[in-house]
Parts: sequence; structure tokens; C-alpha cells
Amino acid sequence: MPPLPAFNNPEALWGLLLIPLLLVQAWRERRARAPLRFSAANVFARSGKGLRTYMLPLLPLLRVVAVTAAVLAIARPQVRDSRVRDLSVEGIDIVVALDLSTSMEAGDFRPQNRLHVAKEVLTEFLANRVNDRIGLVVFAGAAYTQAPLTLDYGVLKEVIKQLRTRVLEDGTAIGDALATSLNRLRDSEAKSRVVVLITDGDNNAGKLSPMDSANMAQALHVPIYTILVGKGGKVPFPQGTDLFGNTVWRETEIPINPELMQDIADRTGGEYYRATDPEGLRRGLQKVLDSLERSKLMEGGASATYREDFHPFLLAAFGLLALELLLRSTFLRVFP
Repeated sequence: MPPLPAFNNPEALWGLLLIPLLLVQAWRERRARAPLRFSAANVFARSGKGLRTYMLPLLPLLRVVAVTAAVLAIARPQVRDSRVRDLSVEGIDIVVALDLSTSMEAGDFRPQNRLHVAKEVLTEFLANRVNDRIGLVVFAGAAYTQAPLTLDYGVLKEVIKQLRTRVLEDGTAIGDALATSLNRLRDSEAKSRVVVLITDGDNNAGKLSPMDSANMAQALHVPIYTILVGKGGKVPFPQGTDLFGNTVWRETEIPINPELMQDIADRTGGEYYRATDPEGLRRGLQKVLDSLERSKLMEGGASATYREDFHPFLLAAFGLLALELLLRSTFLRVFP
């Protein structure tokens, strides 16, 4: 036997009291309608009743059923799922610090640049997460929190989609980015807290040095996993467009500092990874997760899940109301 629906908004069912009023209104309209008088009515009596005569009572009936369906839709019927959702959620608190400096426009990940690939891989990374709270810090010459720790991956994906270079002052403030990320994790109660730094350059801006921030992370017992994106040395870099609108690329020297990335990871108990292609970046993020201990973020037992079932009622309400208006203005039109 299928499960009976429950109503999430049961007070809306008081709207069913409108049904008797609609029936009374239909009866009064029928009584108040002026009849047409003929001198020889027996001619019409012998001809019998037409189809319209039998269908006219359908008009108030259609309206009553449409209103009933609309009220049931507003009451939001729901069907309980047979599966039970566990509210004891295990997860990691992760803050991703993503470099938005202009060097991320380098084209050594052709046909796309470094930032485009990083955004794609981060979006894929979110698609595989279930219970990990994830925050996002972006940085160039300064660092800002783009998204606090959240389980709403849909919002995070939209935020990542909108990320652009040349929005922040240029530079690579790795120390400030790490400090901002640690600040987002400071009040976290999760056993596993981690910062993932994704950058393609060396620290050349900001107020804090990377190693000062690494010392803070060490004191807070927050490992920093560093991922150095790009090949380093001379790489293709956009220098504008030609007459036909095509991007002009030139080999440009972009300095990197793998030793700094390694030192930050070693000081905090994290790991250092080098990503010279999209697959390398994917592997780096996956290795971060594989090395972490999962912890309880919430305790809560179990909860039933429900499926919304108001859509058929809403469609029926609109369909029946449209049918009534169509019949009333065409085939069943009544002239006073």
C-alpha cells in the first residue's frame, strides 16, 4: 500500500470552506438568469434538449474542482520516503585559498589558462563532496573571504563560476591569504581542519610573510596543503588581441617558488603537490582528502525524508480553470 501524503502547510486546508460558497454562488447565478420568452414554446419543447443544456452544469463543477486542487497544492502534500537520512554527519572543514593574480592567465594548460582549469577542477571537487564544510578565500595583492564555511555546494559553484582575474589589486599575497583562511577556521569545532593553497607564483605582496602564517597554522594545528599550479619558467601569456580578435601569446617568465610551498607544507604537517596539467591538480585535491581524518560535525540521530507531491494538484488547478474559461467564452457561452 503506497504511503499516505502528509501536508506541510495544513492550515491552507481551511480554504476548502470556499467550496460551499462557490456552489451557492453558482445556484444563485442560475436562478437569476433571465429566460427568453417565445410565443410558441411548444416548438422548442418538441425538439428536445441539446448537448449544451447538459454541459452547462459542468462550468461550476470545473471551478469547484479547480479551487479544490489549488487549495490542496497550497497545503503542500508530501510523501514520506522509505529511506531514513542519518543526521550524524562526518566531514572536514576545508578552506581553499585560490590565487587570482594575473599570472593565472598563463596558457600552459592550453587550450585554457590556469585559472579556468583551477575553477573546473574545484567545481568537480565540490561535486564529489557530501558532508565537508568548504570555504573559499581569494587573493592577489590582498586576500578576501569569498565564501565562509558552508555545506551549500550549489552556492559555492556559482561563486567559483564568477571568479575573474584583474578584479583585485595585482600581486601574490600568499601570507595574507593563509592568515585569512586560518581566521575562517579559528572557531571551527571539527577535528579535521585544513587549508588548501592553490597558487602559481611566489609571495610578492601583502602584510604577512608566508612563514609567519605557517607558524600560526602550526599553533592552531591546521595543516596547509600547497598545490603549485603551472610549469614555471617561460610560459605562454596573453598580450592582447590581433586585428581579428584572436589572443596574442608571448613567452613570458613567471617566477615560482616550490621551495616555499614545500616549507609551508612541512612546517604545518601538510603536503606539497605540483600540478603541471589539469589531471595533476585533480590528483592533488584527491590526495588531500585521502590523507585527512574525518570528524563528527553534527550529532542528531535520524530523520525521515519527504518528497513534495503538490505538482499534480497545481497542474490540475490551472488546467481545469483554463478549460472552464474556454468553455464559458465559446461553446457554453450564455447570453443574458
